[in-house]
Amino acid sequence: MRKSLITVLALLLLSITGWGQNVLWYGQSARNWNEALPVGNGRIGAMDYGGSWSGDIQLNEESLWAGCRTEGDADAAKWIPEIQKLLFADKITEARDLARTKLMGDVVGVRSYQSFGELKIEFIEDDERDVHSFRRELDLSTGISRTVFSENGVTYTRELFASAPDDILVLKLSADKPGALTFKLSYSREQDAYASPVSNDALAITGQIIDLPEGGRCPAGPHMKFAGLIKGTAKGGKMITANQSFYVEGADEVLFYIAMNTDYDVNQLNFDHNIDPAAKCRKQIAAVTGDYAALKERHLKEFDEMFGRVSLTLGDDDRSDIPTDVRLKAVQEGATDLSLIATYFQYGRYLLMCSSRAPGRLPANLQGIWCKDMIAPWNSDYHTNINIQMNYWPAEVCNLSETVMPYSNWIDAIRVPGRVTASKTFGAKGWTVNHVSDLFGRTSISDGVDWGTFPIAGSWLTLAQWEHYLFTGDIEYLRTVAYPCMKESAEFLLSFMVEDGKGRLVTAPSNSPENSFILPDGSEHRLTYSATMDVEITMELLGACIKAAGILGTDKEFCKELKAAMAKLPPLKIGANGTLQEWIEDYEEAEPGHRHMSHLFGLHPGTTITPANQELFTAAKKTIERRRKYNEDPETRRGSYTGWSRAWLINFYARLMDGEEAGANVQALLAKSTLDNLFDNHPPFQIDGNFGGCAGIAEMLLQSHTGEIVLLPALPSSWKCGEVKGLRARGGYTVDIAWKDGKITGATVTADKASKVRVRIGDKVQTIKAKDGVPVPVKF
Repeated sequence: MRKSLITVLALLLLSITGWGQNVLWYGQSARNWNEALPVGNGRIGAMDYGGSWSGDIQLNEESLWAGCRTEGDADAAKWIPEIQKLLFADKITEARDLARTKLMGDVVGVRSYQSFGELKIEFIEDDERDVHSFRRELDLSTGISRTVFSENGVTYTRELFASAPDDILVLKLSADKPGALTFKLSYSREQDAYASPVSNDALAITGQIIDLPEGGRCPAGPHMKFAGLIKGTAKGGKMITANQSFYVEGADEVLFYIAMNTDYDVNQLNFDHNIDPAAKCRKQIAAVTGDYAALKERHLKEFDEMFGRVSLTLGDDDRSDIPTDVRLKAVQEGATDLSLIATYFQYGRYLLMCSSRAPGRLPANLQGIWCKDMIAPWNSDYHTNINIQMNYWPAEVCNLSETVMPYSNWIDAIRVPGRVTASKTFGAKGWTVNHVSDLFGRTSISDGVDWGTFPIAGSWLTLAQWEHYLFTGDIEYLRTVAYPCMKESAEFLLSFMVEDGKGRLVTAPSNSPENSFILPDGSEHRLTYSATMDVEITMELLGACIKAAGILGTDKEFCKELKAAMAKLPPLKIGANGTLQEWIEDYEEAEPGHRHMSHLFGLHPGTTITPANQELFTAAKKTIERRRKYNEDPETRRGSYTGWSRAWLINFYARLMDGEEAGANVQALLAKSTLDNLFDNHPPFQIDGNFGGCAGIAEMLLQSHTGEIVLLPALPSSWKCGEVKGLRARGGYTVDIAWKDGKITGATVTADKASKVRVRIGDKVQTIKAKDGVPVPVKF
């Protein structure tokens, strides 16, 4: 109890002072959305622009999407054998043409995740304003965005946070001089919503998305309903509401509670007009107990329990007194800022826990939970050919295991439409999804056959569920959630794969995500069969199913089928140029510098390419070198590194145990693909790069995918000293490491339950007896 009280008091003090490595801060208001600062509780979020005489706050609710649930599956099962026959006969053009006419349904794409709207704060304009001491900040350790400035002898403070315990946004405006607050706060949205007063201290937001006709999308019409409620309280002065605004005059302090909801039902994967989102808002606001201090204390206690599990210090050069954008600009100009790297790592953890956890019910999308648009880039959807998977790479190792739950639950839910896609389009058992999905559970081929035919995606998704078990040891989760999803996905593979006439069991049709190859006749294609990534994912899933079934003591006959299938999979091949082949044949690459490096899945996040197979390990390294050569040469490149692709490189080099290259790519990620608010720049903003970068830094410090815990496997020489606490290893271990001059000075392993584990530092390995909940020192 005493420790808990001390923690809360320390956080309250930190929330007032706002200094340190875990704080992003700026000397001016945000000039655009990419400079605003994000807050979130997993379900609702906001982007805070700051500002003195005016300030914007852009709002989001995780389930506010255009569109509706529709079945877009082509009735194509009878054509699959013919497409396969053409592919096996190397009649790629004919196979493509037939697939284009038969594999696409009437609905060929998804609609967009959307902004909930904006709040605008406007103070009285004064030509004689003298604003100084302006500071805008986001404290990652508290989840509070704050703006402070002084004007004419008065200090003004604005705080914003998203409370998970109370499931509301909280906005507080205060001044250190009585009666100094006179302003207007207004709600607006580009379309489909309005706000109106319900009392002198409350505004109700009413909305319904009206989708206009758009070719290849779900039918037009009135679709999802949404609602909000803003409750204001003024200390001193007066408050009234009119039109879409609050008007406050002469107040000392003003507090706003903001609730947002839709009529979406995750269990139906659709909206349900029997749900009343306005009633849900009223209930949330009414349920808030205590004053602002009590509400803030609840938030801080809950937030710290997650964020505070991991700490990272790199070097001893603390530059937290320099604005974040100034530090980033210096990095862009060639400077090294190790403490900014540590901040970036913690920012990735922060963004994940703010966009994917209870009270949230949905996984983080392409922009996490933050989106300003009505039609977002790539619809801010769930891209399942790497992007949503990358979102969750840091979840387990960075000690945020519960963030996987919305993702896992969504995977479980889309099995229902996925069974239709498996049967109707591919003539297979089990379930699948292709390269794009959304909250309505789209699993059919989208955006064209060449890009969209990626039925291995479902198998990749389930590997996150297996990883969750490996890190947590939660047998009940494995039995009731993970294994059923994994097994049904494996059943899809067993019934979808066919022999190719050469004794190999292959997936057909498919592609290597977004990349293309050139045939001897000069034609360029994406559609293929048994791309290397397919083989690697199949090996991972079938192997995981065999292990899971053994742990659960079930499905012996099924495991025999899996083992027989694994024995007939095509081997991974090394091409004539010494790199790992991306396709079933050693085709010429259309884009040798392509951003996707899908055939290296076995290196990361997979586990099939390790130092145990030096031939493949070396080929993987050559593959990366070739990709980078063509990507970085302006005369030959057609693709280019995106933020998430650069982040993947960090993970690759970490697995290759190449600390110098891993560190160089961390530096490049900050210098070339990071916006002023530290969002990843695809471009435009796409959050997977933040998550992939965070995971890559963790992978440089700790690995456990080979059956042993490896400490500092890829430490750059420039990271001479540092300390990390709280990282997680597979098997249920928490690891702390300290180092100086590149050598470990101390390390402990704490087990969730008593067990033996191998720990490696370089070439030295020891087996330690880890005790239940007791840190055990690692001695070398």
